[in-house]
Amino acid sequence: MTDLKTQLFRNDDADGLRSAAEILKNGGLVAIPTETVYGLAANALDGKAVAEIFKAKGRPMDNPLIVHIAEFDEIYPLVSSVPEKAKALAEAYWPGPLTIILPKSDIIPDEVSAGLDTVAIRMPSHPTAHKIIELSECPLAAPSANSSGLPSPTTAKHVLDDMDGKIDAIVDGGESAVGIESTVVTLATDVPRLLRPGGITHEQLEAVLGHVEIDPAVLAQLEEGVKPASPGMKYKHYSPKAEVFIVKGTLPSFKFYIDSVKQDGDMALCFDGEETDISIPCLPFGNEENSLEQAHLLFAELRKFDELGAKRVFVRSPSQDGVGLGVYNRLLRAAAFKVINPPVIYGLTGQTGAGKTTVSEELKEKGYFVIDCDLTARKVVEKGSPVLDELKTVFGENILNEKGELIRSTLAEKAFANEENRQKLNSITHPAITKAVINQIRNSFSQKYKGVIIDAAAIFDSELIRYCSRMIVVVAPEAERLDRIIKRDGIDVQAAMLRIKAQPDEKYYKERADILIRNYKPYTISDELSEL
Repeated sequence: MTDLKTQLFRNDDADGLRSAAEILKNGGLVAIPTETVYGLAANALDGKAVAEIFKAKGRPMDNPLIVHIAEFDEIYPLVSSVPEKAKALAEAYWPGPLTIILPKSDIIPDEVSAGLDTVAIRMPSHPTAHKIIELSECPLAAPSANSSGLPSPTTAKHVLDDMDGKIDAIVDGGESAVGIESTVVTLATDVPRLLRPGGITHEQLEAVLGHVEIDPAVLAQLEEGVKPASPGMKYKHYSPKAEVFIVKGTLPSFKFYIDSVKQDGDMALCFDGEETDISIPCLPFGNEENSLEQAHLLFAELRKFDELGAKRVFVRSPSQDGVGLGVYNRLLRAAAFKVINPPVIYGLTGQTGAGKTTVSEELKEKGYFVIDCDLTARKVVEKGSPVLDELKTVFGENILNEKGELIRSTLAEKAFANEENRQKLNSITHPAITKAVINQIRNSFSQKYKGVIIDAAAIFDSELIRYCSRMIVVVAPEAERLDRIIKRDGIDVQAAMLRIKAQPDEKYYKERADILIRNYKPYTISDELSEL
């Protein structure tokens, strides 16, 4: 199948469709549009023609193919029997993105079934696919029309990029509506089993069949030596040339992970609206709550990463509900099962004297990895650090003592004299503190912890807020705070009140709290932290 001149036919060209059908009748290969992805079709009853599909794609011969039919009655010669469950599924979801596996008849070549005693059959809903099957007067074996391992094609251009010169023809039927391959369910087992999720959901299958098992290979690698019962179960699939990683968790956790590992050539696949909030180039693949949209866009966006020269692609993990299970399944294969679980990060802050330290200690006892940003800030400005040198340049030599160490009270006096100086201080210290916090998490966090707590008085003014999935805020009445500050710091009432007045009021903190800790009677910290 080399040095071919691949013809391109339009789906509204009747003569072109007839020509495509003649090619198929004569043992050739034609890429056809379906509602799922474009399929690389050959006469399913011609083992020699089917073998050419594997050659053109570079597809392993032990990976079975799906046979496509145009009318339900066409199933009978292809299988040994048609159970009532198959009829019920067909009544509910054919034509459509559903493949049913049944025991095969003797007319199915081994090239189609990869030597299995079953055959996978579906009836596509795309009108062009339906017409070509009719004109060809034979069932069509058709895996996705791409080079094996690459993202499946959802446009004729995608097919041309992979298959030009390798196949006889391509029929352009526009963009595929579903965007991921069909759902595959086998009825050749005692209990129906979902082998590959897709546009027909597990819930939809159970609405017709009752209980349907989910094969372990949907969410895990197929065990060594086990033959795949369905396409898409065994090999790395659907992947751009870039290395792909799935990153689970919230957007803040995703941003933390990216910022902790990013290097040149890194890109991200994210949800709509997140592109400007992630520190590496991003492509969106739909709304976070819309798995149908994600399925429709997934393969087209994965292909773009090769055009952009990506070396690594980090993907926001979709939901595994409904069609989302199919999206996640394809991403698992694209990533070769490389799934990252970054820590869940919480911010901890509050009014001075409210008892934030007490809350921090209780969170440690609960099993959280706690980072004290005040201690981190002290290390960042230690003698000889570049941050201290920059502070000296901006605020003057007299912020240092005779040993060259920072006099924190002198710096505070200068930095908080006006808003301009405060912003200068933050612009120097915050990036260094953020980097130090990232390094602490990356080097010290392990799965023995429930998550990370970033304990920072000024977290709302820092870059660290972008990594926090939720904010824990500690408040207390002014009178109690005043008493605590006087006892804690050994200062008088006037000095303590100056510290209280230097912070925003209680309303400011409450409006930004996801978890509000009232550190005073009759409340108890343990009750307030019960959800963590």
